[in-house]
Amino acid sequence: MYVIAKRFAFSASHRLDLLPEGHPCRRDHGHNYVVEIRLTAQELDPYGFVADFSELTPVRDHLADTYDHRCLNDVLEQPTCERLARRLYRWCSDNLPVAHLLRAVRVSETPSTWAEYREEP
Repeated sequence: MYVIAKRFAFSASHRLDLLPEGHPCRRDHGHNYVVEIRLTAQELDPYGFVADFSELTPVRDHLADTYDHRCLNDVLEQPTCERLARRLYRWCSDNLPVAHLLRAVRVSETPSTWAEYREEP
């Protein structure tokens, strides 16, 4: 199986209101998020690709228009990495020309923490 991935970055703030009083993530805070879109294929296309990376350009545009420099609480309830990964996976499934190759979406808040969402075929 062939696997390719492309990363996109955006900056946003959020707060996690359901956490206990005193938890630092309950306060407004921000991250430099990195979103990784992973595609897989059993065979390469006639050009030798899983997919042309340019087919992921709509992800860049969607992140810029919907999430970049925003408070994520305004666009997603309880905006954890896990929930954001699921939302972005489903957006990709509905909007990408290569959605049939989509295997996972990973969202990182920091270089050492991430959440991934995938739906098994």
